[in-house]
Amino acid sequence: MLLDVRRRGTISRALCTGLLGLTLAATALAQASPGGTAQSNPATQDNAASAPAPGTSPPQATAAPLPPRVGLSMVVLDPAHGGTDLGARGTEGIRESDVVLLFAARVKKSLEFQGFQVIQTRDANDNPSFDDRSARVNAQRGAVFITLHVASTGLAGTARVYVMPEIPPTEHPNGLIPWDKAQAPFVGLSKKLGDLVQAELAKRFKGSPTTALVAPVRQLRTTAAPAIAVEISSVSVADRAELDRMVPGIADAIARGVSEFKLSYVVPTITSPGGGTQP
Repeated sequence: MLLDVRRRGTISRALCTGLLGLTLAATALAQASPGGTAQSNPATQDNAASAPAPGTSPPQATAAPLPPRVGLSMVVLDPAHGGTDLGARGTEGIRESDVVLLFAARVKKSLEFQGFQVIQTRDANDNPSFDDRSARVNAQRGAVFITLHVASTGLAGTARVYVMPEIPPTEHPNGLIPWDKAQAPFVGLSKKLGDLVQAELAKRFKGSPTTALVAPVRQLRTTAAPAIAVEISSVSVADRAELDRMVPGIADAIARGVSEFKLSYVVPTITSPGGGTQP
């Protein structure tokens, strides 16, 4: 049976209005019920998740991890003199600048055998400046500096280690240490390294001191690392072979002394005038 078109539109609008009302009512009931599936405010969820459960203590803040300790891993070897600077010279034509290169090559091998990385300030007959030599070690972390010399005097067949004397602290407005006092924070460590190496030398070369000697060695003053000077006697020997026979013992003594020093090596903490610290 056909219905009147105007009446059918009125009925359709009434049905749609009723269905919409039922839908809105059902949605409101779902949101109000505990088992509703409506999503909650993200901020409320975060707060609820971070809040401690009843009967439990709030989580404790963890301390920031300490920076890794810098260990001794490198040795900067300095064969003294070179180029036009021949160093000490003996009557038999022995030149210090040549002899120390021979010693440095053997010392390097012994240190590498102990696991150290070794850098030399010179490998040939050149003559870097004092500051250039110091800069090689000052640019490193976890390094020590050893400068090698041959004396013009002294009991032949002996060896001595020298370290810098105490350097008075210097106040500087920007908290930096002057270049010519770079060794100041390291004097104590240098003395310890020097004593260990000198003790090993004394075992191998009769007449050598048992502890390091103190002297204002120019090359050590500008070195910002534990630093020692090893001096071998002497260029005045009648036969160069006397010095050559000392090479293995010198190399072994230095390598063993540095290895023992490694156990106690630390980077000093320097306090700046502003109260801060820097390694």
